[in-house]
Amino acid sequence: MRRMNGMAWKTPAGVLILGASLLLAAPPATKPAAPKGYESQTAVLAAIQSGELKLINVFEPVPESVSVTPDVEYGKGGGESLKLDLYQPKRLEGKAPGLILIHGGAWKGGRRTDYRYYCVRLAERGYVVATISYRLVKTATFPAAVQDAKCAVRWLRANAEKYHVDPNRIGVMGGSAGGHLAMMVGYSPDVPELEGDGGNQGVSSRVQAVVNFYGPTDLTTPFARNNGVVSDFIGKPYAEAADQYRLASPLTHLTAGDPPTLILHGTIDNVVPIDQADALDKRLAELKVPHEYVRLEGWPHAMDLSEEVNRYCLWHIERFLDKYLKAPDKPPA
Repeated sequence: MRRMNGMAWKTPAGVLILGASLLLAAPPATKPAAPKGYESQTAVLAAIQSGELKLINVFEPVPESVSVTPDVEYGKGGGESLKLDLYQPKRLEGKAPGLILIHGGAWKGGRRTDYRYYCVRLAERGYVVATISYRLVKTATFPAAVQDAKCAVRWLRANAEKYHVDPNRIGVMGGSAGGHLAMMVGYSPDVPELEGDGGNQGVSSRVQAVVNFYGPTDLTTPFARNNGVVSDFIGKPYAEAADQYRLASPLTHLTAGDPPTLILHGTIDNVVPIDQADALDKRLAELKVPHEYVRLEGWPHAMDLSEEVNRYCLWHIERFLDKYLKAPDKPPA
């Protein structure tokens, strides 16, 4: 981790940047111009250090319009209590769409509070939002994290009446490793070995929308086969468990009829290569799955921690979710 001007940029996990006094920037009503990128991550870090590149404030206070219920148990994972924090708009008319947010951290780090910023923003827009913890590799390898994320969807659907959620309008969103898990939830609803037994068995884990920030899509490619982070996640090297690498790849599970997907990825990402997002975009197009691809030139992993990039990404996220989750009369899960 490199610290500069009271901030920290955590590049391998791509999850955390801290700042002291920056304001939560509201996305404009009209589409903003794509933010101008940089030649390298080194140039990005220099721009942060010089003050040219401003960062979002992940500690912005929760507004009066949003209520927070922390430390809610949503299931069990290998005997471990699985927790989430729930963010709800205080004024709800009828049933709201639900969202499950999944933090990144290379499947070995990060915290659910890392996504507090998005929870606040999306709850303000009328969503019931849960940010979850899940089993990390020090506790359990694949498919534990996938099973936990699916368990969270089942919990939200099973408790939809209690929390004023429409069980037929649930989306999932994550970044980096969390983006991978979000896609796994979205694209593998009928794979028994990925469901787990953490709770609410018999309830569907299907979702109606997926938002993927720079998550890996194919763990069978050379980038992933030779990556120690990926082999730690699977628990074995590729040569010993090629079938598990394939099972853990979102692209493997994609079929026509899978949920609409929003992809957000930077072209100079040196953690998850841009060709992972390119491959997903291509496959979604082939299958005619509704999707949008925000391919940001000159931006690295964790690009949305830039204030300007975040504003641009939020414009796309909010409109994507409004289109696919706020529309009435969604088909049953």
